[in-house]
Amino acid sequence: MNPFEMFKNAGAIKEQAEKLKEEIGALTATGSSGGKMVQVTVNGSFEMTDIQLDPICVDNRDVKMLQDLIIAAHHDAMANIQEKIKEKTGPLLSGLNIPGL
Repeated sequence: MNPFEMFKNAGAIKEQAEKLKEEIGALTATGSSGGKMVQVTVNGSFEMTDIQLDPICVDNRDVKMLQDLIIAAHHDAMANIQEKIKEKTGPLLSGLNIPGL
């Protein structure tokens, strides 16, 4: 892409970027662990917004296992939201030919 064309289209690119930012903020993804005994939901800002625990995994004698399941579910949710963000930003960023993206 010609750099001068980019400057000419800067307003449109900024508008698209703002719209994309809003869309990414509205994304959510859920990750799970332990056969869905623990489910964690994150948003496009990488904030945990919900956690669901199957009562079977809430055993005060095995808190360490529950902690590990929550961490694993969170990692799964983060990977899922990153994939959704990549899908959403792919079309916009592919036309810019920015190295590393």
